[in-house]
Amino acid sequence: MDIQIPTGIKGKEELVVTFEETAAKYGSGLVEVYATPAMVALMEKTCLKSVLPYLPEGFGTVGIKVDISHGKATPVGMKVTCESTLVEVDRRRLVFELLAYDEKGEIGRGRHERFIIDPKKFMEKL
Repeated sequence: MDIQIPTGIKGKEELVVTFEETAAKYGSGLVEVYATPAMVALMEKTCLKSVLPYLPEGFGTVGIKVDISHGKATPVGMKVTCESTLVEVDRRRLVFELLAYDEKGEIGRGRHERFIIDPKKFMEKL
């Protein structure tokens, strides 16, 4: 199946940090600040949701590569926003640029790659 997705697609997702998204909860650190794994999850979600409307019904994407930096801590109760831009499409491989920020400014940025899949076929191969 030939899937045509244009570059330039933008995504945006937000959340308010709760204890569930902290390093202390994830086990990735000892303090109650926004965890890097939680930021990565928000980034992946932002990318996925941005391209879903362009995919054939029933198709999805899976993350295959993450290259990010997380340079600033965000406390519980503060809003975090992630913005994505689809910058490259190579058949079924999608490359996104990402920016994450809280109410005080940038907290992270990077690139993320996803691969377009048919979930049924994907699961049959496992």
